[in-house]
Amino acid sequence: METAVIIVAAGRGSRMGGAVPKQWQMLLGKPVLAHTLAAFRGMRVVLVIHPDDRARAEGLGVDLVEGGATRDASVLAGLRALEGSGIEAVLIHDGARPLVSRALIDRLVAALESHAGAAPALPVADALWRGENGFVAAAVDRTGLWRAQTPQAFRFAPILAAHRQHPGGAADDVEVARAAGLDVAIVEGEETNLKLTWPADFARAEAILKGRAMDVRMGNGYDVHAFCEGDHVWLCGVKVPHGRGLLGHSDADVGMHALTDAIYGALTEGDIGRHFPPSDPQWKGAASHIFLSHAIGLARSRGYELGNCDVTLVCERPKIGPHALAMQAELARIMGVDAGRVSVKATTSERLGFTGREEGIAALATAVLVQA
Repeated sequence: METAVIIVAAGRGSRMGGAVPKQWQMLLGKPVLAHTLAAFRGMRVVLVIHPDDRARAEGLGVDLVEGGATRDASVLAGLRALEGSGIEAVLIHDGARPLVSRALIDRLVAALESHAGAAPALPVADALWRGENGFVAAAVDRTGLWRAQTPQAFRFAPILAAHRQHPGGAADDVEVARAAGLDVAIVEGEETNLKLTWPADFARAEAILKGRAMDVRMGNGYDVHAFCEGDHVWLCGVKVPHGRGLLGHSDADVGMHALTDAIYGALTEGDIGRHFPPSDPQWKGAASHIFLSHAIGLARSRGYELGNCDVTLVCERPKIGPHALAMQAELARIMGVDAGRVSVKATTSERLGFTGREEGIAALATAVLVQA
């Protein structure tokens, strides 16, 4: 199901105070919205902003839409921006909730397979009172009461129609959906998915972010290609002149193949053959950067960035040293990372084995992925 995200960030946040709206205030060195957007990395995002915030938002790399005077007007503007784009489902999220987890997002998307709408919530555990003039006026039965959160998830066409016919003034999108007769399933929310409303909430959010265990994953890759007739070899994205070529279904870039498999391994996603089967003729002669770009893109879609990687080429010839820096730079360019995170080096097998007999080239790679 093709899913997009609308992040509502057009409010002024008067209860929070400060020189700028809360979604643009700094949280552990980054604007609140930067943390919010990171949770949805890999998904199409429409960010609904106040016209005064356009200059702040231009560099965030997402679609920008100017919002309305109310929250529901802003959501409708975001929905209209997605109309006709083939989107089948949409998550609607408050920009001031920067701690939403990928697990919660996945639960909501899964719920849309069998429901028109789904929203996260937590059951009310505390006693509830109704107050008057600073005194307790009555106890309130908490049975069946829930604390609503976002993102709230819907099939796209029904929620667009619901917003179009709603008179306005809704507290959230569930209210709009219910007014249109849509059933909304409750999905288990998260205590840490707090909305920044008061100044003290920033301290809570910082503590949560600092306390989250970092998810680090490591994968290894190994590949071999035999020599064949030719006048060059492709190694780590660089065309290296040589008296022979390398035999393979694609361009036989043994170094890039090993690195790609290392990233897939860190994600428990098998190897290149799973994603680009050699039985499929469309990949014959394909440039290996296609595979590496797919692997790093898959990592980012799951919230990971490359910590570092190390590629070792094993061969007697060609000599790798003169080309190692160019290989390092090319791998970094393909993956969109700083070259300081990429290592390329070479060794020989002291004339032993198939590499020592110059029958082919082997490559080993290790990749470390860090949760962003």
